[in-house]
Amino acid sequence: MAHDFCLVMGQINPVVGDIAGNVKKIIAAANTARDELKADLVVFPELTLTGYPPEDLLLRPGLMTRVNQGLQALKKQIKGIGILIGHPDGLVRKDLYNAASLIADGQCLATYFKHRLPNYSVFDEKRYFVEGSKSCVIEFKGIKFGITICEDIWFTEPAAHAADAGAEIILNLNASPFKQGKWQSREAEVKQRTLETGLPIVYVNLVGGQDELVFDGSSFALSAEGLPVARAPAFQQGLFPLTLTRQRTGQITVDGELANKEGDVVMVYQALVQGLRDYIEKNNFPSVVIGLSGGIDSALTLALAVDAIGVERVKTVMMPSRYTAQMSLDDAEEMAARLHVQHSVLAIEPVFNQFLDTLSDSFSGLPVDTAEENIQARCRGVLLMAISNKTGAMVLSTGNKSEMAVGYSTLYGDMAGGYAPLKDVYKTLVYQLCHYRNSISDIIPERIISRPPSAELAPDQFDHDSLPAYKVLDEVLERYIADDWSFEEIVAAGNNAEMVARVIKMVDRNEYKRRQAPPGIRITSRAFGRDRRYPITSGYTVSSTIE
Repeated sequence: MAHDFCLVMGQINPVVGDIAGNVKKIIAAANTARDELKADLVVFPELTLTGYPPEDLLLRPGLMTRVNQGLQALKKQIKGIGILIGHPDGLVRKDLYNAASLIADGQCLATYFKHRLPNYSVFDEKRYFVEGSKSCVIEFKGIKFGITICEDIWFTEPAAHAADAGAEIILNLNASPFKQGKWQSREAEVKQRTLETGLPIVYVNLVGGQDELVFDGSSFALSAEGLPVARAPAFQQGLFPLTLTRQRTGQITVDGELANKEGDVVMVYQALVQGLRDYIEKNNFPSVVIGLSGGIDSALTLALAVDAIGVERVKTVMMPSRYTAQMSLDDAEEMAARLHVQHSVLAIEPVFNQFLDTLSDSFSGLPVDTAEENIQARCRGVLLMAISNKTGAMVLSTGNKSEMAVGYSTLYGDMAGGYAPLKDVYKTLVYQLCHYRNSISDIIPERIISRPPSAELAPDQFDHDSLPAYKVLDEVLERYIADDWSFEEIVAAGNNAEMVARVIKMVDRNEYKRRQAPPGIRITSRAFGRDRRYPITSGYTVSSTIE
């Protein structure tokens, strides 16, 4: 056997738009890989120079000026090692490509343009890029590498063309966002390409949070037979070396370490922590403040925040009203004490009464209803935003996906905030995540998890008085929102027709609220926001027919 080749999967966390900062990260990673791992080549993720997704920054000529300066800096400063780097290439609004370039010893040895541009779900690449058409195979230190980018590997042709052009191994640069079950589908799809081409494939993915998206890394390599031979940990930056060996048969084999893959609930928790941490850090917020109600959603939000940025940067505020149970006060205080976070109590009763006095003439003769409930929620929103303005702490909204879906939330009240970590987390999953977090350390009081959920905005109020049981509700929501099932299909699956019609109507009529909600972390296949774009004004109803 000839000299082994060390290839490193550079699983890094760039900042969108920070070309200079990303160049520094790339250079530091390349130098470490060269000096400590004796690497020959580092493969970085898709669009590493700009971060992903750069969105309409790609329409600014100034961005491409900085990208080109960054590429020149890489050619000048990286020595003794090769890098395969993702970047945009070309002219703004004319023949701009999603590209990958192999740079070594002051030269760009090859550049590949992405063939398949995703334009669905959270992806919008055809807005910015032109499709490439030529395969790219480059011989580097005796091995012929075929280059592909992300979506290319989900289709037969790009990998097949690289194999036909003489590739001995295929490198795939990715910015593949996390969603539940995604790593399994990635490995299954890439396995098909290995079996079709008879070549090993190295899949290098981005890690980190970017607004609503979070990238899990989970880079991996499969053998020519489709078997996992290396896998990087999820949600962890790092340099993960692979050994490429030319066997006596001439075939290239790959060897590396296989990190364990966690279960779905654990991966979701890690995704929420990563997404929250990066939103806070990349936007330079010094701290966060959370309205801690004694309920399960704010408890989970607090746990995530502490795990993301540490106890000393998290503040909690309990804001009781006349309807707040003593157990809520006690449980909120206990959880804050268990985590040692700064906790305060600001009663909203005086403010609430002032609002009622001010509105007494306007409300005269009208029954008490949700208007009074929403005033309480908005009193709390005002207090939290005042604390945010005064201290710089970002408010974390605590609503979950089940509530957001049916509008069981108050605009400018509990929806107020800069970020909503649970925006894409159904209520049933909230419970699972709390049980998981308590399995690590017992931080969430059991009564918070076991008591019936309540908004505590009216006497003896419980969620189940206004909504179906969350297990039933979440199943209906998943089928309607993610799977696009019709009313008739959901009913045929065994659900009550009146209940289904009511839920669908609530989902449809509350689109206007979701448009005004803060961003939150996408963890499902159909999140509100980038994924699901429905009109606010719409005549499409559950039971309308054409005669």
